[in-house]
Amino acid sequence: MTTTREKLLDATLRVVVGQGIAKASARTIATEAGVNQALVFYHFGSVDELLAAACEHGARQRIEAHRAALAAVTDVAGLVALARTVHAQEQAAGNVTLLGQLLAGSSSHPALGPATAAGLRLWASEVEQVLSGLLDAGPLAGLVDVPGLARAISASFVGIELYDAVDPAGASDAFAALEQLAGLVGVLDRLGPVERAALRRRVRRATA
Repeated sequence: MTTTREKLLDATLRVVVGQGIAKASARTIATEAGVNQALVFYHFGSVDELLAAACEHGARQRIEAHRAALAAVTDVAGLVALARTVHAQEQAAGNVTLLGQLLAGSSSHPALGPATAAGLRLWASEVEQVLSGLLDAGPLAGLVDVPGLARAISASFVGIELYDAVDPAGASDAFAALEQLAGLVGVLDRLGPVERAALRRRVRRATA
């Protein structure tokens, strides 16, 4: 059974997507959830705390929806292909609008900044696990800051999500460029032992 707390969290996400964060009042959210307005404050203390909790709640929901597909990725090209699929699904579900509203609202709702960052870190953590599995067995093992790369990829994905709203062709070009980069990584993965050793020496010298 859905608890009152979960009803309020889900209702908050629907209100922010459908009406904008400026309309996310205790009354509006409670009406959407079909509960008494006082329950907003009973469960969360304030609307800002409810918005922050809903932000992380939404991130966990979306990650859970894509976790199996992420675990099935076997190469960087597959990761980029999955990113395209996730992009389309998140856009259709209104989650791109949600993210934009949360980022825009962080200036007027102080609790939203840390909550949005926490949600993004959840995504970065999932991507980091995938990258660790992909890179640890390849020629770039130990040469790449995997946690930093995971955050860079997550940030790039967020940027493409928001960019698509104003320039869909540009967003498509960005994905195409990532696919080209994935192809390059695939070539590196197919290097023989001698070529891998030479590549690693050159990378170490270049980054020393």
